[in-house]
Amino acid sequence: MTAAKPAPTEMNGEPKCAPRRMLNEQQVLEIIPVSRTTLYRMEKAGRFPKSTYISPNRRVWYEDQIVTWQNAVNEFDPQRARGKGRRRRSD
Repeated sequence: MTAAKPAPTEMNGEPKCAPRRMLNEQQVLEIIPVSRTTLYRMEKAGRFPKSTYISPNRRVWYEDQIVTWQNAVNEFDPQRARGKGRRRRSD
């Protein structure tokens, strides 16, 4: 059995903070198999991590938040159901 390595520390003894990886919209859509519109709807409804603007026209998501969301989705939830699907045509 191997011993766990201690977390890297700075000179003052506090843990080092690694930079968080930022993903742009295209990178998020490669990971999450939904359309762009669905992604924004899920974010607005609070079912997906919020994005952050790092400049007026640049929106990013943090990778660690997306991984946490994926792990939550993977958990079994008996109350989770399919969507309503297409609306029936009224004849």
